[in-house]
Amino acid sequence: MTTVTAAEIQKNFGKFTELALRGAVSITRQGREALVLLSAEEYKRLKSLDNREALYPWELPADMVEALSKPIPPYKTDLDHLMD
Repeated sequence: MTTVTAAEIQKNFGKFTELALRGAVSITRQGREALVLLSAEEYKRLKSLDNREALYPWELPADMVEALSKPIPPYKTDLDHLMD
């Protein structure tokens, strides 16, 4: 992945957008990675892989509600001696 400063992006935006069409471009601010410039096609591809959804508790499927309703097994101490 190409890494570039925010100042370089401002000066040569066209150059880095062309690079982003071929692969991700990491943009740094004050020496830290802040943003990643991607092609629209790559962004859409990544978004299509994201199947997460936020649900209210009453929207959870019955099998999830059942799993969450089960008590948590008691804490086991049989391996505690390994921490000494």
